Amino acid sequence: MSIHSLLEFRRIDNTGSCKHAVFILNFPCCSLHSTFYYDDPEFPKEAKMKADGSFDKEKDKEAVEEMVKDEVLKAKLMAAIDECDVTAKADKCEAAYEFVKCKKAKVRRTTNPKKAKNVDLKDIKIIMKLGGTVEDTELIVGLVFTQKSANVIGPRRLEKAKIGLIQFCISPPEDMDHNVLISDYAAMDRILKEERAYILSIAKQIKKAVCTMLLTQKSVLRDALSDLAIHFFVKLKIMVVKDIERKDIDFVCKTLGCRPIPSLDHFTSEALVGAELAVEASAGSSRIVKVTGIHNPAKTVTILFRGSNNLVLEEADRSIHDALCVIRCLIRERALLPGGGAPKIELSLRLGQHAQLLGSEEAYCLREYAKALEIVPYALAENAGLNPVATVTELWNKNVHGQTSAGINVRKGQVTDILEENVLQPMLVTASAITLATETVSSILKIDDILNVAH
Repeated sequence: MSIHSLLEFRRIDNTGSCKHAVFILNFPCCSLHSTFYYDDPEFPKEAKMKADGSFDKEKDKEAVEEMVKDEVLKAKLMAAIDECDVTAKADKCEAAYEFVKCKKAKVRRTTNPKKAKNVDLKDIKIIMKLGGTVEDTELIVGLVFTQKSANVIGPRRLEKAKIGLIQFCISPPEDMDHNVLISDYAAMDRILKEERAYILSIAKQIKKAVCTMLLTQKSVLRDALSDLAIHFFVKLKIMVVKDIERKDIDFVCKTLGCRPIPSLDHFTSEALVGAELAVEASAGSSRIVKVTGIHNPAKTVTILFRGSNNLVLEEADRSIHDALCVIRCLIRERALLPGGGAPKIELSLRLGQHAQLLGSEEAYCLREYAKALEIVPYALAENAGLNPVATVTELWNKNVHGQTSAGINVRKGQVTDILEENVLQPMLVTASAITLATETVSSILKIDDILNVAH
């Protein structure tokens, strides 16, 4: 089973409450839903499962038969699918389902889970647009521009588009060091004709390269595209998207598989990129431009988030970012640990045992280190409303007697075998936290003296 399948899932009962089920993501019809969002109380409230919605359990079972070799795990998966209530009207369920599909497709699209050692989150562009609901969120294999087409009466839909990305301006050059004095109408008319001829020559050369869609980078010196240029492009039936931010150019170039064109001399048909469809669509009260079916596409994707207000959009953005970071941790370090404070208590126990074999100074350091690790389960119990002293003592006692997977079960309010509850965490998270804490303490201990500065 591939590493990006190791995500926690739960089933929904008739009351809308969440129950643990198993760990797997690759169900084609997703009878089970991701747990990363159920734990978040701020998850979009308007997200609801459709009353007539249903999922194909048989296809899910076929996926389990194909992917899972372990018979015990396979039996648990089959039981979880059979128990899954497909008509539950639970809050958060439908939005979580959409996010699961986004996460699964994004990971598969941007990286090869079997060979990759890292996930570059810059290859996943997240765009938020006000309007609609979370169910309207889209995963787009292509580009999405938040601004509408510059030419108001120009083409709105292009099939077999030829796209060019330019970094030069199509507007009259502005020389800041010279002034032009106009004494009569003839001189003014001559200047306007020269400007018109200058812009028209650029537009004709772009059209000559068989370009049907033009992308322009935003310029800080002058208008990247003049109104006269837009007028000519409308006549030539060229869709224009202007003022693309400089920080987005790298993603656009990588997605299109091209380089930005720095000057008109380099604007040739070889510098253009083909796409099956470029269309301007509505997104709430505004409009966006989508480019899909890019020829020779790179491993990038775009997520278009929709929401009824900014709070929903921001929470959805944080949720998907957290989920992506978990997947990145699993790909970087393909190992999982029990949750609920179990690894901290086990490590504290091992350090305490090792401290008994060392000298006085080293033993003292290890004992203090072991005590510091107990703070994590202590804080977990305290935040869950449990008695922290009694809970940590019970957790310590179970670990001493060999129950290394014992952890704090927040929902049941007691210490249980956390593996049976399917509560895991990436090992990289725990290892990174311990490493950073150790390095911080080591840096502090290197300080021999503190100089007080007089005010």
